[in-house]
Amino acid sequence: MNTRKNSGGASAVAGATGGAPPRGGSAAAKRQGATRRSAASGSASERRDHLVKLAAELFARKGFQATTVREIADEAGILSGSLYHHFDSKETIVDEVLSTFLKDLIGRYKAALDQDGDPRTILSEMVRIGFSTLEPHRAAITVMQNDWNYLRSLPGDRFDYLIKAEDEVERMWVEQIKRGQAQGQFRADVDPKLTYRMIRDTIWVAVRWFRPGGRLNTTGLAEHYVTVLFDGLATGERTSHKA
Repeated sequence: MNTRKNSGGASAVAGATGGAPPRGGSAAAKRQGATRRSAASGSASERRDHLVKLAAELFARKGFQATTVREIADEAGILSGSLYHHFDSKETIVDEVLSTFLKDLIGRYKAALDQDGDPRTILSEMVRIGFSTLEPHRAAITVMQNDWNYLRSLPGDRFDYLIKAEDEVERMWVEQIKRGQAQGQFRADVDPKLTYRMIRDTIWVAVRWFRPGGRLNTTGLAEHYVTVLFDGLATGERTSHKA
């Protein structure tokens, strides 16, 4: 998970102490002072990125609707007015959180498709890509799950790209599933769109329970899922069970 650095609070403390720890202080205090000075003197883009990360964590924890600009500013240790030097609204922040995630995800999916492998190889790689986003984009994925309908209900077309991105991702997956069916790699009696949506939901819902540092990392989680997806759970011959 991202480690929070209170850059605004660091500036205030550095100003009160003259920007340096007392002479003869501990090594830890000196390191802390150096960290504060670094945060205070960071570039505008670094401060902006830091604010986006803080806001994303709040959106994921409290929900986008329930999070206020004041809370974001308090988390960063700055005044609410200072936040508007970087963003004109709360919507602008969540826009950046979600668009950054989707750009990364779709770009990596396209790279997998460009490898021109067989459908099973490509789908396996797409599964791995999906699971690999659970840590770096955890907050964005959580916001998309919790606040999707609300963001889509906002006036204007600001978040229309969410639907366009969803459709593009679905098309990439469904085309590979159909391609695998045509080549005889995948069963012909399963619905491609339904199959994709079950895979999609399995990956994204994992953000609710997956915790880094557990028995499996995201790589192990993806490999386990690929095994179940393509090799199944049951042993022996496949039998058809109808209600």
